[in-house]
Amino acid sequence: MVLIRDAHLRDLPAMLAIYNQAVNTLVATFDLEEQSLEQREVWFHKHGGRYPLVVAEDEGEVIGYCCLSAFREKPAYGKTAELSIYIAENQRGKSVGSALMTEIQKRTRELDYHAVISGITGGNEASVRLHEKFGFSLVGKLREVGFKFGEWHDVHYYEWMVKEAPSS
Repeated sequence: MVLIRDAHLRDLPAMLAIYNQAVNTLVATFDLEEQSLEQREVWFHKHGGRYPLVVAEDEGEVIGYCCLSAFREKPAYGKTAELSIYIAENQRGKSVGSALMTEIQKRTRELDYHAVISGITGGNEASVRLHEKFGFSLVGKLREVGFKFGEWHDVHYYEWMVKEAPSS
């Protein structure tokens, strides 16, 4: 059974492995080089409180994570967050994303956010399906803004209006 819980610093090596696998094989992130543990520790400490970071754990192993981050730094954006979600390669398609999304949406409501934004690279249909399942709508597309693996990629922006969504 998958347990969703707050991330702890001790989870960082597993989260780093999941992220670096995405860096090396997917266009879900536009990082071009693997991150170091030190780099991800800086990232980790930007979360907590207003910006939750949760992990999915199965039999003691971290198999995915999800977080809210500042959408933009200016104060007027304070009720808007950006969502990121990463699942271990061998766990994709097993409802781990749905479990993480359920928890992060619950926390989003508790934290009184107004909107949540996700940038999804064009062609990532699994992520689109997950976001649409949880009430996100396509609100815009930036054409050919990321160059990775020898080609240009679009980024599609999805938005979830928290107050318009029914509570689960």
